[in-house]
Amino acid sequence: MYTENTVYIVGNAKTNVDNAITIRFNSFYIGFVVDLNTDKILDLNSSSTLKATDEFIRSLLINRSLKVFDNELERQVIKRYHGSSQRAIIVAYKDGIKKYNEIKKKYF
Repeated sequence: MYTENTVYIVGNAKTNVDNAITIRFNSFYIGFVVDLNTDKILDLNSSSTLKATDEFIRSLLINRSLKVFDNELERQVIKRYHGSSQRAIIVAYKDGIKKYNEIKKKYF
């Protein structure tokens, strides 16, 4: 399904103690599939507990860059996502960027 031009990166974030994600997974994760040629997010899944949440997060992040932080994405998350993991989405995205750039520098 994925070509050799792709890598898989996991961004991590903490969520609120009373968040269902914390109870189930202990943290919030987003797994990104990224195209090394374009730095674009091709696919992803998150450790959300609801299918609609995962699909909504996907709609916000697909085709965004994992090379540099996208300020417009942060604005969209704040404006449109009103769940308790709002901040965790942004933090996991930032963590994914950090890991992606480290891996790309080291191996590619």
